[in-house]
Amino acid sequence: MNLSQSSAILLSQRAALTPDREALLLTDSGDRFSYGELDARANRCANWLLSLGIGYGDTVSILAQNGITYLDLFFGCARIGAVFAPLNWRLVAAELSYIVNDCQSQLLIFGPEYADVREELAATTAIPHQFSLAAYEAALAAAESGPPPVDERIGPESIHCILYTSGTTGRPKGALISGRQVVWNCINTVVSWGLTADDVSPVFTPMFHAGGLFAFLTPIFYAGGRILLSRAFDPELTLKQIEDEGCTVILGVPTLFQLWLKSPQLARTDFSRVRYFISGGAPCPVPLMQAWREATGT
Repeated sequence: MNLSQSSAILLSQRAALTPDREALLLTDSGDRFSYGELDARANRCANWLLSLGIGYGDTVSILAQNGITYLDLFFGCARIGAVFAPLNWRLVAAELSYIVNDCQSQLLIFGPEYADVREELAATTAIPHQFSLAAYEAALAAAESGPPPVDERIGPESIHCILYTSGTTGRPKGALISGRQVVWNCINTVVSWGLTADDVSPVFTPMFHAGGLFAFLTPIFYAGGRILLSRAFDPELTLKQIEDEGCTVILGVPTLFQLWLKSPQLARTDFSRVRYFISGGAPCPVPLMQAWREATGT
């Protein structure tokens, strides 16, 4: 890929190169997916969206914990020129209502734990299509798995997704992220960190955030590596998975490293295959870095 290409082919190109290589482990269920299987799901998602009348420039949202549906929508939307706008599940209904109305979401997929929030949103928003995760999976299974019709309007500058800021000094602002930016982030991250098809990275930070979507997830897919995707962060389980699955590059915020340091599992974890531990999202205190090095030798 190069910067003149749309992010719509990001996953399909990798799937064409290595269709049978494992791309994803859902740590909560144990389900594993190859690049070919993820590509087929993205096609099904794109075709299903078209069947709802959702197409180029229309916005699609999800309110749920981390899961494969985020990937379906992220890659599926790009294939038809729709815009992916995930919602921050930490916000209350009034805050979400502003965002949904601002980006004019045409579809909301919601997890079971957010059904009540969805009911509250109904009073202040008018989202034409709303599906639970279970209903979405049923619809996806019935959709066509072949590539959707090509929309000639899709290009590198087409908006791929909208990620909303925290709005600490006012209303949240929607950051428009083009396909070119998605591709550039993949290329730049792969080159900067020396990522390869042998790299394995866990993702337990929220996928409504740039860190969850772009720090390593999409770049590792670009490189042909493997992602461990967790619904949420659990110190003991994530440490065990890091060792069992041979993780090589690991991103966390300082709070996660503090929780790992408090875990009895830390001393039993083999980090010999880890190339990088990276802290982001907030300044990492020097005492925390020193404590981590002393405890792990990394």
